[in-house]
Amino acid sequence: MASNKGLREAKAGKNDEFYTQLTDIANEMQHYKEHFRGKVVLCNCDDPRISNFFQYFALKFHTLGLKKLITTCFKSQDMDLFSTNQAEKAIYLVYEGDKNGNGTPDPEEIGIHYFKDNGDFRSEECIELLKQADIVVTNPPFSLFKEYIAQLVQYDKKFIIIGHQNAIKYKEVFPLIRDNKVWLGYGFKGGATHFISTYTDKAVASGHKEGMIRVSGVVWFTNLPIKKREEPLILTEEYDPERYPKYENFDAINVDKTLDIPKDYYGYIGVPITFMDKYCPSQFEIIGVGIANLGLSIGIQPYKPEHKEYRKKVQKRGAVDGDLYMMKGDEVVVPYSRIIIKRR
Repeated sequence: MASNKGLREAKAGKNDEFYTQLTDIANEMQHYKEHFRGKVVLCNCDDPRISNFFQYFALKFHTLGLKKLITTCFKSQDMDLFSTNQAEKAIYLVYEGDKNGNGTPDPEEIGIHYFKDNGDFRSEECIELLKQADIVVTNPPFSLFKEYIAQLVQYDKKFIIIGHQNAIKYKEVFPLIRDNKVWLGYGFKGGATHFISTYTDKAVASGHKEGMIRVSGVVWFTNLPIKKREEPLILTEEYDPERYPKYENFDAINVDKTLDIPKDYYGYIGVPITFMDKYCPSQFEIIGVGIANLGLSIGIQPYKPEHKEYRKKVQKRGAVDGDLYMMKGDEVVVPYSRIIIKRR
């Protein structure tokens, strides 16, 4: 598996300019075709002159039956893909379809408009464009994902956007997941993809692509109905208390792999966040997430004093109340983020 060091560096530097490949966009959008007819699509985190989101929807404008395509640019006015975002103004493009009959979005058919401000999705000008949109499709900055999705929910917009699976456990995002207001789309093959980027690719030789960075754990988030959510997970394993230990601080069993969920257990179950890719709301109920305050809110008990001391002094690790943990003899075992579910 490739390292996500470049992603973490970009997030820390608030400079996550990762550009999505056209093939990745096409592979996901094929599942939503019926939703686009007669709709205004907004791509509001893109330089429209080189954005593959703009390219996809402009070329598929009539096939999808779009009403209008709006694509906005943050500051950049240069053709350089990775601008320094120092330009005083930004632009947005408006495309309303082929006018001359050649089947190509020509420059004279695309309305070029200049922002007074910098084109940030949070600006008043961009919010006015957001109000016009029916569906938002883009790859927002991972470092601003919480703010970005909150804005979409605030303005009651349909969307298909890229994010990292770790966003599932954000306190601002998880309630939307739990309440079936946001879910995962069809996703990337193998849960990873390559983005066009200036960051050095840390992938092994077999996964390396020049001029790109391989990022694992990326997903599509959406609130549009998809058939995938209607497909129950096929369960084959049987419950065995030796195989499925219970947590020390919560009455639930631990499952390390989604496919290992026992078919005959109807109590609380802790599963990895990758479970959300297979989640069928008619089959399972999401109870909560075993992390910090979100965990405390569903009844996960704080660390016992002796276990917290062991965690800190012996294991030299954090011990956050609300996190799930198990005991293996005298050893404290803390699984990576777990979502608590229950069979319906």
